[in-house]
Amino acid sequence: MNHAHDESPTTPAADGLTPALARNIDAVMVRRRETANAASSQERAAATISRFAGSMPFVYIHLLLYGTWIVANLNWLPGVPAWDPSLVILAMEASVEAIFLSTFVLINQNRMAAEDDTRADLDLQVSLLNEHETTRLIAMVEAIAKKLKVPIEGDEELSELKKDVAPEAVLDRIEAEEKG
Repeated sequence: MNHAHDESPTTPAADGLTPALARNIDAVMVRRRETANAASSQERAAATISRFAGSMPFVYIHLLLYGTWIVANLNWLPGVPAWDPSLVILAMEASVEAIFLSTFVLINQNRMAAEDDTRADLDLQVSLLNEHETTRLIAMVEAIAKKLKVPIEGDEELSELKKDVAPEAVLDRIEAEEKG
């Protein structure tokens, strides 16, 4: 009896994804929400400010404010006396704003870099597990082929493929290449 809600690894999910892929996507989204919820109030504030500072409304507000400031202080607005004719105050305000905005962006980038490191670690673990499983499958298929007396071509390459990868050796080689 096959119900619409029963999903096996070979039954496509309603949205066209395999059930395993749908579960993986759900797990990733849950983890992202958990990570976002675990962020401190300062990190959330920095992310919100960074998001707003990188938006077109932010640009429009600054065009309006700075444009009005400049026009007024050039005495181009009748009846409005110039309060910063050399625009020194505007330059100072813009400099202070830039300092704070760059700090907020750096805080947000640091948080995102930490999340990227976590994802990279997960990717590495999954890749190493996949490599290990593939190595074992190759050895099993080779054993089956020998038992069934199926000729195997490329024995040299096969012996290489049956070896587990040592991640430390790979990292050591990359570091050596980068240094020299």
